[in-house]
Amino acid sequence: MLEGLIGRLAMSGVTAQAAVADSWGAAHALARHVARPAAVAPSDHGAAVLRDLPLEALRIAPQVTAALRTLGFDRIGELLAQPRAPLTLRFGPELGRRIDQAVGDAAELIESVRPADLIEVRRAFAEPIGAPETIARYISKLVAELCERLEAGGLGARRLDLICRRVDNDVQAVRVGMATPVRDVKRMTRLLCDKIETIAPGFGIEMMTLAATLAEPFGRRQMASLLIEETAADVSDLVDTLMNRVGERAIYRMAPVASDVPERSVCRVPAMAADSGTGWPGHWPRPSRLLAHPEPVETVALLPDHPPVSFTWRGVRRRVQRADGPERVFGEWWKRDAELVAVRDYFRVEDDAGERYWLYRAGDGEDATTGSHRWFVHGVFG
Repeated sequence: MLEGLIGRLAMSGVTAQAAVADSWGAAHALARHVARPAAVAPSDHGAAVLRDLPLEALRIAPQVTAALRTLGFDRIGELLAQPRAPLTLRFGPELGRRIDQAVGDAAELIESVRPADLIEVRRAFAEPIGAPETIARYISKLVAELCERLEAGGLGARRLDLICRRVDNDVQAVRVGMATPVRDVKRMTRLLCDKIETIAPGFGIEMMTLAATLAEPFGRRQMASLLIEETAADVSDLVDTLMNRVGERAIYRMAPVASDVPERSVCRVPAMAADSGTGWPGHWPRPSRLLAHPEPVETVALLPDHPPVSFTWRGVRRRVQRADGPERVFGEWWKRDAELVAVRDYFRVEDDAGERYWLYRAGDGEDATTGSHRWFVHGVFG
């Protein structure tokens, strides 16, 4: 788990160190003074993992650390070997409290980090609730109240978190996301109510909290008029429903990228992302299906500019009846030095069964430095 978390942060450009221990104080100390980049303390470690750490690992005030060093203390283990009473008399109860929290002898309340501008509403119940119909009714009330807060701030919700605290102090959480900023009471209520079956009320829910954990400015829209052309259909409601059922990453659309290299000329964007203004190239036809990676084929072809006479792909030999090309694509030298002289020659070919393919030869067919002169299938025309 730690390696996964650190890896995902690294891909986002964040360098992190993490640790797992029996207490928050011990994990805090290990993450900052031991983890390279991760550390996992053995279960029931007590003070053993802390003895060799510096005094700063106890989260005490800098002036207290300086005073302890003046007295000759450098490591936590040296403090643990001393009687507690003289230390408390000289430095106050804070030093002893931090030692107890680090070794796990004292409980420490973990307060979640909350943004100062977080918009949330909550409702406590005199009598615990548990019936799905009752939960749905109060979800509707919370959503209406939240939308009023969002409207006052000119915002729309992109993500909602519903926190249900049970009488046994257990917490049940539901999260839904929206593709665009929303403050439609009916839509938000429906998305949350679709998740009620995932809530286990146990002996009853005593408090419900609804928070817009991700909110963005809510853009004004011009009302439709009979005197102007009809606007495009709004499919954001459908996208929201699908996104919360199958996952946000599963709903996307393809968008063009300004690049002549085919595999770089397309990317995935959120389903409701704004149009970037970049268009698809129209001077040469492109296949309806572009393979994730070009697949090598065995061909019979004359160099340098002739299309293949036949090619073998995935164990099947195909004889070429018609062909068009070449379309020459140069490498993007500003991305990699290896592409400074790289060349691809693309051909559209049709076999004797009427199937059409997009093939290319790596290199110009004459100079070996431009490519390997091997052939690849890169796409299939519908």
